[in-house]
Amino acid sequence: MIRSLHLKIVFVFLIFPFFINAQTAATDSQTDSESAVKYPQFQFKGLLQARYLESFGDNIDVLGVHHSTGEVTQSSFDIKRMRVGLNTKLSSTTEVVILVNLADFKSDPKGKVLENAYGKYTFSKYIALTGGQFRPAFGIEELVPVDIIKSFDFSNQYYEFGKNGWTSFQIGASATGDFDIGKIPVSYAVSVLNGNGRNQEMDNDNGKQYATRWVFGLSKEHKINLGLNGGIGKRSDQKVFALGADITSDFKLTDRFTFDLQIEYKQGTNHNLYFSLPADSRTSNVADYQMRGVYFLPNLRYVVDYKKLTSLELSCRFESFDNNYKINSNVRKTYTPMLSLEFGKAYLGRIEMGFEIDRYDKNVPDTSFYNDDLFLIQLQLRL
Repeated sequence: MIRSLHLKIVFVFLIFPFFINAQTAATDSQTDSESAVKYPQFQFKGLLQARYLESFGDNIDVLGVHHSTGEVTQSSFDIKRMRVGLNTKLSSTTEVVILVNLADFKSDPKGKVLENAYGKYTFSKYIALTGGQFRPAFGIEELVPVDIIKSFDFSNQYYEFGKNGWTSFQIGASATGDFDIGKIPVSYAVSVLNGNGRNQEMDNDNGKQYATRWVFGLSKEHKINLGLNGGIGKRSDQKVFALGADITSDFKLTDRFTFDLQIEYKQGTNHNLYFSLPADSRTSNVADYQMRGVYFLPNLRYVVDYKKLTSLELSCRFESFDNNYKINSNVRKTYTPMLSLEFGKAYLGRIEMGFEIDRYDKNVPDTSFYNDDLFLIQLQLRL
């Protein structure tokens, strides 16, 4: 019964659009001819993020790991990302997206490098279908490229929920769209995912994860949006879940000053941690292992427009995250103050500097669960 349902879902998400595409080929051709648009269209993208890191914690390396003995690397240059991407529009309704991160080759590239690899078919503003490897919508950060976020990197909860199959790059299918409820604009996403990460040969069990996100536009003037996320699924016959809520806003204070704010809360089963533990050292119920976190990210932007300098931005994200709050709670509080200088439009060039300050309830020697003060300078160039 379950396998039959999966087959139907795969048919709807991946096969049906090609039949619709074939049926509407003549209409598309006529429309393209009338508008003098030629397909396919290609758009190349690139991103470089190079950093200097210095750890000010005692016996803490630049990766945040504590070393009780031996020498510690406390300063280093690093290439965080070197992305190359290609967006191809095959028609007015069909596109294929490929994105790779060449910086992943600096370590074991297994399960890395390839990030986006998906096709998307848009029927209308109300529904579009995506299939392949992509970032499923399950929060604020999943809908924002890393090169235009208001901090050095994504939050701790983003990466932890990614390890559990809800965020980051996953393989599956998704339906997205927009509509209005009265005067309130609504966007939605419904996704079916393998849930075992990117670049996997196949699903590692017969379980799937089902996720959805709904965003309600509460104020057009101040761009206040409320997002609600929920997901259920099975991992190795264990029931898992995730949920979250978030709100974003953007206020124009003066002609040059703007202030935007992001607040996000997430909670869910940490089945990645559960299945990584020896069977005799864990409970019998995966629901005993849960993670939860919340972050606040205020950002103040001042438009400069002086020669090549476009703007100055000042942000400070505060995050509280616990990856196992029921069994072995150890809350990680992270403060990330950052000053950003923008050159060109849309973060074409960007210089960022600031700190990542971690504070744990309990320090665990010789692990990354240890208090740390990391200074960063990051150069970002994008095209």
